[in-house]
Amino acid sequence: MTDSLATASLATDSASADDVTPRSMEAIATCMAREILAGSFGPGDSFPRELDLCQRFDASRNRVRNALAQLVSAGLLERTAGRGTIVREMSEWQLLDPLMSHWVSGLDGINPDLMREIYAFRLSVEPYVSALAAMKANAQDLARLERAFEGMVNTANDSSREAHAEHDVAFHEAIYHATHNLVWTQLGSLLRPSISQLIHSTQQSAQQHDHSHHRASLDRHRAVMEAIRLRQPEMARTCAERVLETAARDLGFSPDHPQLGHRRF
Repeated sequence: MTDSLATASLATDSASADDVTPRSMEAIATCMAREILAGSFGPGDSFPRELDLCQRFDASRNRVRNALAQLVSAGLLERTAGRGTIVREMSEWQLLDPLMSHWVSGLDGINPDLMREIYAFRLSVEPYVSALAAMKANAQDLARLERAFEGMVNTANDSSREAHAEHDVAFHEAIYHATHNLVWTQLGSLLRPSISQLIHSTQQSAQQHDHSHHRASLDRHRAVMEAIRLRQPEMARTCAERVLETAARDLGFSPDHPQLGHRRF
């Protein structure tokens, strides 16, 4: 994508992305980052020049430069003398950066390739985390898990599916917390926006199915919860895999896609 095309893309997106042109450095950084994360710019694409961004955001060059520095720090952009500003490869994006979590949380849509990466992570990790939760969960953990599941049941027929997706996210986050491992707990919290994006996308895709499909999804989540409650690690692992395999089908992911190779912990 050339500078002129990239600038046009940003200008077009800005009309719908914000009712008021963002002026603060943080708002400028957020707007630009979300356009990259949504897929408006791909790895290797040229990013608009500082002067073009100054005009778009009606901001000083110093403010735009500081906003760009945040994207560079998060691994989204690379700035090189003589080459300009380039979108970096996805493998360089710092998804665990708190700023990145903030940017992801406000997205209306997400880059399909990034969605596959998030799904591949969940497929590799969450069955193991569920097994660990089955060994470590206490009464408070089980209560948190049951509350999230009850929320899923109570909102299963909501037309918007927003509340249902939020309870779904809370269900999976509760499993991370139930491991009583500091790293897994914090990782679950940091990745919450990314997992939320994937679950929202799954819910949107699943809307085309009938009620029996949604009931089956609830049954699979219930099976994970029961396996954790009964302290059955291998069953919890297997049930978590079934939940994620269904999500892959809803999203149209092919199970033999090279990015989705299932690597057990």
